[in-house]
Amino acid sequence: MSRVCQLTGRGTQTGNKISHSKRHTRRTFAINLQTKRIGGMKLRLSTRAIRTLAKSAA
Repeated sequence: MSRVCQLTGRGTQTGNKISHSKRHTRRTFAINLQTKRIGGMKLRLSTRAIRTLAKSAA
């Protein structure tokens, strides 16, 4: 299962891991996905998308 938010389309990002000696190696930043049931459908949403939905519902 891919690590992509089903509502916003946000996925993993890439960047540099920087060691104590300042060596740069590539790494990935995984998105924080949660399973949420909305309207009878199970969706894998990022926590940012869940917060935005909660704001629009209130």
